Amino acid sequence: MYQQQTYNIKGKKKKRSFLSKLLRVFLYIIGGILVLLIALAIYLVSVSKMTPPDIANKEALKLQRTPLDSTAWTLGNSWFRKSNSGLYEMYVEGAPFERGVINGKLSAELIQRQEDVFVGQITKMIPSNFYRHFLKYFIGFFNRDLSQNVPEEFKEEIYGESFSASPNYDYIGSNYERLMNYHAAHDIGHALQGMALVGCTSFATWDEQSADSNLIIGRNFDFYMGDKFAEDKMIVFYHPDKGYNFMFVTWGGFTGVVSGMNDQGLTVTINAARTDVPFGAATPVSLVAREILQYAKTIDEAWAIASKRKMFVSESFLIGSANDNKAVVIEKTPTGMDRYSPNQHFITCTNHFQGDSLKLLASNKLQVAESASEYRYQRLTELMKRNGPNTVQKTVDILRDRQGLHDANIGMGNEKAINQFIAHHGIVFEPKKKLVWVSTAPFQMGEFVAYDLNQIFSMKGLQTDHEVYDTTLNIPADPFLQTADFAKWKQFHHMKEQAANGGPLDVAAFINTNPELYQTYWIIGDYFYKKKSYDEAKKYYAIALTKVIATKGEENHIRERLQKCEQALQKK
Repeated sequence: MYQQQTYNIKGKKKKRSFLSKLLRVFLYIIGGILVLLIALAIYLVSVSKMTPPDIANKEALKLQRTPLDSTAWTLGNSWFRKSNSGLYEMYVEGAPFERGVINGKLSAELIQRQEDVFVGQITKMIPSNFYRHFLKYFIGFFNRDLSQNVPEEFKEEIYGESFSASPNYDYIGSNYERLMNYHAAHDIGHALQGMALVGCTSFATWDEQSADSNLIIGRNFDFYMGDKFAEDKMIVFYHPDKGYNFMFVTWGGFTGVVSGMNDQGLTVTINAARTDVPFGAATPVSLVAREILQYAKTIDEAWAIASKRKMFVSESFLIGSANDNKAVVIEKTPTGMDRYSPNQHFITCTNHFQGDSLKLLASNKLQVAESASEYRYQRLTELMKRNGPNTVQKTVDILRDRQGLHDANIGMGNEKAINQFIAHHGIVFEPKKKLVWVSTAPFQMGEFVAYDLNQIFSMKGLQTDHEVYDTTLNIPADPFLQTADFAKWKQFHHMKEQAANGGPLDVAAFINTNPELYQTYWIIGDYFYKKKSYDEAKKYYAIALTKVIATKGEENHIRERLQKCEQALQKK
């Protein structure tokens, strides 16, 4: 008995000793993981820091803008105004840091309002504080080498502009860090979304394809970050101390280029293409386009600039040149580059590559097969062939086209249409005449306002008693805006947003607003799916599959939901 008790006591001691050792090992592992996490956090914070450029002379910071009236200001020879069209117009000159400071001081309210909108949209898309903080450090890590890939001139300009940024977002990063990262936002969103690319469309005609033989270029910049994002469009005219004078369409705080033309008649527009998720930053696409616009006057010079810059996403640059009287597409990936120059006097560009080498990429073939790009490309080609020799008015008409192939009704806002009801802006260039037309709200359907670069860059200050644009050349708003169908689309958009925010949905009324769009039935299907009304959800998912669906990814998602509904109903 005594011996058995002794064995029990020894057994318990051994068991306690084993558990104690196990606990110590566990604590060592947890401690090691915590140390690694702390080290990782310190590393992410450190690599996300960006040191501003060293500016020897910061006298420009003492400059102050002078109001001309309630909508216009001047600062030296530079000026800023809100025109009667609703567009904001700004002229800036000087050296890089000075340009940035002047840009910031003239448009400070727009810079701060745009960041409010941008951060608000991110918060809406990612409501979790944890995930937003994770995204912050991910972007910091992703962009750890961003500063090394941006030309010093542009860093100085962005730094100068950063002094006018909002003080409310220091928790995200310093003003300079945030503005630098915002210049890579298009690239990061493009890389991470993969299947959900922005669906820009561009094209050009010249020689016998244009009515007066001159080069004409049109493009839609379909980049949607919420309704408020496109409210404050800026038309900016730059007279830099080096390079050519140029104009570009932008928003507050952004000095990169997505659409622009210089005083040599060279134009640049960008179209996203399918890309793999990269592992580190390079030069943002918009800053490559900006460098081309500021320093190139021919297609060959544009090619030379694009070839020396490393990018971390795939992009097409449609380059128009008055000197060459033609347009080409420079296609660029992180590892390759191609030039697409057709054997006819017109060119079309959506969101896939057409050059001899890059069109053979597996990723590009997948893009053609699964995205809306090829369909939109075919519709664009169909309209150009139908319309005969091109004019500026015909170009605008094409940019506003809402139909599918052979004029099919595919629903308002379908990504397969040229006009997707999401454009930040539509724009048309006539490079030889140095003329540019920019759309006013909404999207590309408002009035197109005409600017003459020859006139603007010869102006001696801002006159408040007349507009900067040429009213005689403006193109009227789309008559569609006055129709019952457009009123229905506005109702559709409102109800869609309401449903996305968890609000009620009047199904019959919703269908009536946009009956041919597949998303109408997809949204209704999701509405019932969340309520676990699987029989109703199944019915609307099935209807969605009978409509023209923009992408294979969306079709697959609808089919998966339909299958889940059927499985749920079988279990009942």
